[in-house]
Amino acid sequence: MSTTHHNALRFITCGSVDDGKSTLIGRLLVDSKSVLQDQLAGVTRHNASSKEEIDLAQLTDGLAAEREQGITIDVAWRYFSTASRKFIIGDAPGHEQYTRNMVTAASNADAAVVLVDATKLDWQNPELQLLPQTKRHSLLVHLLRVPSLIFAINKLDAVQDPTQAFQHIKGALQRFAQAEHLIATAIVPISALKGYNVVQAEADFAGYNGPALLPLLEGLPATAADTQLPLAFPVQWVEKFSSSADTSKSRRVFWGRVATGALHAGQDVRIFPANRPARIVEVLNHVRHAESVSAGNSAGVLLDQEVDISRGDWLLATTPTTETVTTSESISAFDDFDTPTTATHAWPAQREITATIAWMDDEPAAVGRVYWALHGHRWVKAKIRRIVQQLNIQTLQREAADHLAPNAIGTVELVLQEAIPAAPYSQSRALGAMILVDTASHKTAAAVLVND
Repeated sequence: MSTTHHNALRFITCGSVDDGKSTLIGRLLVDSKSVLQDQLAGVTRHNASSKEEIDLAQLTDGLAAEREQGITIDVAWRYFSTASRKFIIGDAPGHEQYTRNMVTAASNADAAVVLVDATKLDWQNPELQLLPQTKRHSLLVHLLRVPSLIFAINKLDAVQDPTQAFQHIKGALQRFAQAEHLIATAIVPISALKGYNVVQAEADFAGYNGPALLPLLEGLPATAADTQLPLAFPVQWVEKFSSSADTSKSRRVFWGRVATGALHAGQDVRIFPANRPARIVEVLNHVRHAESVSAGNSAGVLLDQEVDISRGDWLLATTPTTETVTTSESISAFDDFDTPTTATHAWPAQREITATIAWMDDEPAAVGRVYWALHGHRWVKAKIRRIVQQLNIQTLQREAADHLAPNAIGTVELVLQEAIPAAPYSQSRALGAMILVDTASHKTAAAVLVND
């Protein structure tokens, strides 16, 4: 593919344990000549025949515990480039107990390569079953709206009949994708250890004559910013000037990253949760030059008046339609909330949310438990009112549940102590995502994706 992309592609490798994720990244780095000689020397060993061998996985396993155990624990980020594109690549851990790390990596990814180890499957069986972690990671990639998904069937060089294995595993992946409405960009047979179909295509390997993995990645689109949606700007930091010769800079500057839409001078906004109107008089980019700033970029905002805004507040686009929404400064003990106020911002505030969650805590999720919820930069209390259902990873059936075990995926109803400007995750990654944090241990308990 000859198309030149100016945007770097951020992608992750994921899948089950020991499927060859770290080895694949090492192969990409070595074959694209993105490894320095001293790094290469540090992972080169001599085998029994006195021949040099490169331990490719060691290039990404940065923690001492990873090198000692031969596993990936944390997400390892590496950078490399080809003649046509730059890449930011994340090696996500495959162990079930580290699924939370994979979710963190996938939340900002443009693409995901899910590896499938052919040697672990009953590849001679045309009705073979995929490993649970392969299914779990693929579903999480889909739920997190990662735009592109590639299945890479690895270690086909180690099976007796690579062509048959590829066809049977490909069939299982296609059935799984169809059942869960996943869209796979490609299914590629590879050997990360030997380099087949990784950077260069291996002619007729496993009966496949399509492009290798790297050319496929070079042609994938980067995630488009939500520039067509109404403005939503979460305030992250308030900069106060104690003194300045320039009177135009005497007011406070509100810094953050534009979540949706765009900021420009003269724009009317609503401050949430105060529900006060204001007008933007100047927008600063990341180098403090005055200009318009669109979604995905950092900006500083100066308003036409001095108002009480702090970290966690939002600047939201106004809409001509006045809606009745439920907002409140504070609600004690999650009492019934029936005192509406009017607001004219384009993102209605909500206290009751139905969401898909990936449960990450070691303690199971239970009805009635109260957690801290982080939405944007705002912390609010959240209670699990009802667990609607959970997904059985083995059968892919939705089942009734009264709790969610660690690494489970399910649907819950949440009630928040204060309203937030939430939107469906399918519409906006920024407004539709939250995390739950245990109020006692302060551990991240769940990734929350607001449903339609």
